[in-house]
Amino acid sequence: MKIETIFQNNEKWVAEKLAINTNYFNELAQGQRPEFLYIGCSDSRVTAEDLMGVQPGDVFVHRNVANLVNNVDLNVMSVVNYAIRHLKVNHVVVCGHYNCGGVKAAMQPVDMGILNPWLRNIRDVYRLHKDELNAIEDINARYNRLVELNVEEQCVNLIKTAAVQEAFRDRGLIVHGWVFDINTGKLIDLKINFQEKLEAIKEIYNLSDSPMF
Repeated sequence: MKIETIFQNNEKWVAEKLAINTNYFNELAQGQRPEFLYIGCSDSRVTAEDLMGVQPGDVFVHRNVANLVNNVDLNVMSVVNYAIRHLKVNHVVVCGHYNCGGVKAAMQPVDMGILNPWLRNIRDVYRLHKDELNAIEDINARYNRLVELNVEEQCVNLIKTAAVQEAFRDRGLIVHGWVFDINTGKLIDLKINFQEKLEAIKEIYNLSDSPMF
């Protein structure tokens, strides 16, 4: 695709929006009040707004390789803090996808340089669920199950944060775990039991009385 095509597409998009609502961009410029924070994978085939069927302003989006919520990643922690404490989102979604290249790369016995410490987070998920995963003989099915388990563990990482705990206590914020089936286009709700997960870890990770992460 040529760069010029992008700008042509933009002009067409602007015209389509204005044809429906002449004040569309004036209203958009007034600010944002999204209900959702979406943490997804950077994969070019998986776009949050398209797969959710939402419009600009509906979802605050953060994407990285394999949709990780790493507590030492200032980028994702800043997004979480801003979305929850300032934008006041009421739902936080971690969305992985089947056939995830990041998940597959993490399981290869290859030195990937700067990617090693990032992908190690996925290896840690494998270590936690090794018995279940090793019992799956089909390698693709094993990787896809790791995609699901990775989403679950990233949801737990969110629940460990003070921002999430405080928002749950004060206004009932919920964390969701989803997987996008890239083969069918369907979203799958993993039905993460938020309160159950919180109860399981709160003895160690209870920060709800703390003003900081």
